[in-house]
Amino acid sequence: QLQLVESGGGLVQPGGSLRLSCAASGITSDEYTVGWFRQHPGKEREGISCIRYNDGNTYYADSVKGRFTISRDNTKNTVSLQMNNLKPEDSAVYYCAAVVPHNPSIIPTSWREFDYWGQGTQVTVSS
Repeated sequence: QLQLVESGGGLVQPGGSLRLSCAASGITSDEYTVGWFRQHPGKEREGISCIRYNDGNTYYADSVKGRFTISRDNTKNTVSLQMNNLKPEDSAVYYCAAVVPHNPSIIPTSWREFDYWGQGTQVTVSS
């Protein structure tokens, strides 16, 4: 079965950068959409960026456009999230998730649409 493992979180100063990685194993499809989500304490999980794995089409939430970049590495079965110009409000637990969409022409962006989840990695932006 599909398993996802996040890495790369940590403590960074405002304006700094981090790169998160999501490594996948047990892959059974070439039609996954992979997404990055974050969750602040007591709040609903928020979709911030997604990528359609077979063609590389992407989605970004308005809050991260121009600062975050999602990418995939087919050889390593890894999806990365490059986070630049980090702000204190970016502090959260970040999760990687995947799904095979019923309609492959539409990129899913809500956490309710994803079936497979990693364990999460903490990102803290503070001086």
